[in-house]
Amino acid sequence: MTAPLSDEGAMAIALEEAALAAAGGDVPVGAVVLLEGRVLSRRHNEREAGRDPTAHAEILALREAAAVVGSWRLGGATLVVSLEPCPMCAGAAVAARVGRVVFGAADPKAGACGSLYNLCADPRLNHEPEVVPGVLGDDCGELLRGYFEDKREPAANKRAT
Repeated sequence: MTAPLSDEGAMAIALEEAALAAAGGDVPVGAVVLLEGRVLSRRHNEREAGRDPTAHAEILALREAAAVVGSWRLGGATLVVSLEPCPMCAGAAVAARVGRVVFGAADPKAGACGSLYNLCADPRLNHEPEVVPGVLGDDCGELLRGYFEDKREPAANKRAT
């Protein structure tokens, strides 16, 4: 039997998933759901491939994890994601009753786990998962920066010609 994954080990898997998203033309975000340190699911953004605005890595990973355990309640589970969850994804984590949300890069434009909003620490909601920010944050941020730099570069080259 393998040892339970650490947050860093799970984030390394999320980064692998994020790279798959980028290869598919989507924003490189990857997510992993753990229970007792074991992977229940691992997914990446598929909005472009599925033409689905809700196909964020976190939503897909939570859906798959719920199917694995046979319940929408994921109490005790940890959602590990390379980018701070947006309001939709943070709301899904709260609704699923995950125990922890671990993320890499902060998202000052749309983050809902402390940067812009903090849905995971709102006492008006029925559940408040623990939030652990910044796990392999530099690696996660670099992957995102590189992706967006590559997206901007062809546009700049077109304007220059």
